Amino acid sequence: MIDVRNLKFTYPGQTEPAIHRMDFHIPKGEIFGFLGPSGAGKSTTQKILIGVLKGYQGNVKVMDKEIKDIGPDYYERIGVAFEFPNFYSKFSVLENLKLFRSLYAGRTEDPKGLLEQVGLDQAANLRVSQLSKGMKMRLNFCRALLNDPDILFLDEPTSGLDPVNAKQMKDLILEKKEEGKTVLITTHNMQAAEEICDRVAFIVDGQIKLIDSPRELKLRKGQKRVRVEYRQEGELISAAFPQQGLGDNELFLSLIRNYSIETIHSQEASLEQIFIEVTGRELA
Repeated sequence: MIDVRNLKFTYPGQTEPAIHRMDFHIPKGEIFGFLGPSGAGKSTTQKILIGVLKGYQGNVKVMDKEIKDIGPDYYERIGVAFEFPNFYSKFSVLENLKLFRSLYAGRTEDPKGLLEQVGLDQAANLRVSQLSKGMKMRLNFCRALLNDPDILFLDEPTSGLDPVNAKQMKDLILEKKEEGKTVLITTHNMQAAEEICDRVAFIVDGQIKLIDSPRELKLRKGQKRVRVEYRQEGELISAAFPQQGLGDNELFLSLIRNYSIETIHSQEASLEQIFIEVTGRELA
């Protein structure tokens, strides 16, 4: 669905490129995450992919068409949700969606049904100015789905959401994947990326440092050890054991037979730890 080769982009008036020779591809039906700190080049890359920035070098094909050559029909097939959404604040929630719906020539989704999906059906007649940031983010997601797009571009989709609504948003994104949609997420929320992305790309200073699935990264970079916490005469004690040969490790077997085990888990690394190790940069 998306194929990028040797991408380079420099903003007008700047000498240093914002994107340095970037290569990646995203197949149909994949949730792909761009992870990195603010200013890393995530949003610039996304703006090139949606056709906002055209003065790039290299090849950028979306649905087999070079972005430089796209026409208005391209926007009938993609949905975009920026981190800071703009709506008509004096219009109601439903009025906003009906207005944006009217801009599409093709088939569109029922705005009321979309609002119900994100738990905003009771807010349909509220003015947008009355909404919290989290409610606006959910409304923004609805707007991105109005035209039933083949590709979704989502910028910080869980920003401003409480844990319940963040989970709902992640579940909805996974539903879109099951429907065959391709989803590109830009975020610095490593936990959200771990939970929903098929693959992630670490971006720093306009360059991709690494691309792989969260699971493979955590297994590859983590320690092949199992950590156990148990109680001995009321004192909490921690012990670690190699994963290899764990079933024959007499000390480990003795612990789980004779003591009250409180926690036991493998020592895979978190995405954030891997990001810092690979890039030498902290997320911000």
